[in-house]
Amino acid sequence: MRSILPFAVMCVGMFAALLDIQVVASSLQDIGGGLSAAQDEIGWVQTAYLIAEIIVIPLSGWLTRVFSTRWLFTISAAGFTLSSMLCGLAWNIDSMIVFRALQGLLGASMIPTVFTSSFHYFQGQKRVYAAAVIGTIASMAPSLGPVIGGYITDALNWHWLFYINLIPGLLVTVFAALLIDIDKPNLSLLRKADYPGIALMAVGLGTLEYFLEEGSRWNWFDDSTIKYCAWIAFASLSLFILRSLAVKNPVVDFRALLNLNFTIGCILSFVVGIGMFATIYLTPLFLGYVRGFSAWQTGMTIFPTGLASIAGVPVYIMLAKRFDLRWLMMAGLVCFGLGMWSFSYITSEWGWQQLLVPQILRGFPQVFCVAPSVTLGLGSLPPARLKYASGLFNMMRNLGGAVGIALCGAVLNDRTNFHFMVLASNLNATRPQVSGMLQTLSAQFGTTQRALKEIWHMTYAQAQTMAYADAFCAIALAFAVAVCLAPLLRQVTQPTAPQAEH
Repeated sequence: MRSILPFAVMCVGMFAALLDIQVVASSLQDIGGGLSAAQDEIGWVQTAYLIAEIIVIPLSGWLTRVFSTRWLFTISAAGFTLSSMLCGLAWNIDSMIVFRALQGLLGASMIPTVFTSSFHYFQGQKRVYAAAVIGTIASMAPSLGPVIGGYITDALNWHWLFYINLIPGLLVTVFAALLIDIDKPNLSLLRKADYPGIALMAVGLGTLEYFLEEGSRWNWFDDSTIKYCAWIAFASLSLFILRSLAVKNPVVDFRALLNLNFTIGCILSFVVGIGMFATIYLTPLFLGYVRGFSAWQTGMTIFPTGLASIAGVPVYIMLAKRFDLRWLMMAGLVCFGLGMWSFSYITSEWGWQQLLVPQILRGFPQVFCVAPSVTLGLGSLPPARLKYASGLFNMMRNLGGAVGIALCGAVLNDRTNFHFMVLASNLNATRPQVSGMLQTLSAQFGTTQRALKEIWHMTYAQAQTMAYADAFCAIALAFAVAVCLAPLLRQVTQPTAPQAEH
């Protein structure tokens, strides 16, 4: 019980931090309307949170050593709660983006500390169960986000998407301070910190995400700002990696990548991040903008993904006792990839019935994709490196999510225009089908102009749908690559628990 209770408190904090990435997904239209935001601005409500998390998560190992696990988690939970309140009070899209970034920035450390703490609290076979719990949270929280968010928005309003965090956040803050006791703070590390490296990492990741998110909107390298951001991101991240390899106490331990299991685990974590976050970004957008679903309808349509994720947990725990984790992970990646491929057959008429099987194929294997990578990737490292390496490992999943959302946004923009031009070029009035449709719609709406406008909307909806299919195909291809990498992982023996630092 002395191990389970503090671990459970930390898992609640991790769940809240991950849930809030996607809790806005099914309510983006409502938030955009309430804040007078354009459609191409709304994505930043999710992306700002993700990129802020990405910047802080790699620092979590160093921050843990400075402040201790107890006080870092407590500060993170308190900051997450306060910034959640500010998000609910946002008055325009700019303030919302700032407060969402602050929410991700302050709450980010709750995620990787749970991963490393599981190795402290549990030994032997219990670590498989702990990894399954973590994998379930990591996969289920983003899946449940749109469902919970849709219900809250319809029952109350979008402001309560953030106010709902206040009471749980306060409870986690209090109990984390009372129960967690793993290591001791070492404030002297503040004097030895690689602050130039921290600055390079923040600038590099921030400009990289801006480049990915805004590139398609401004036609990529035709825009000078996008071009400069690309160069700054490349230069900053290159210098950051070189500096981290050169200094004695780097904030991110890239030397851990010399461990093959850890490197492959990071790559697989990146791909899984793309699949988890990008699909929860794409599906609500399709249901909202193409199908015209409300926030609640969107949430309920996505709900089977969360149920399938929960159903996969006992199956994974049962199989993990009997089979090699590498093959379980490979099977999970195959199933997830098939789910993405089945999404590619999407049409503008798809509703919850047609989306049911693809979402089950996506939700059920999530724990199979996440839990083995924790056990085989982080579990292959010596205890002394776990804290620093855990930050890098978790960053890869969130970076995959941020990159996936940004690239899917670019695919939607570019491919919608492409498909619309192709479809429009075939709408020739000399063709019998087109002239017949025009006559029917003219009679229905009373004027030819209204009929032409309706045909335009129908054509654009089809072009959008085909663009969504292209985005899901791209994600499926990423999982095909991941499946090929999974067999390269090596089975590992259970390491001893990291010793508490005094």
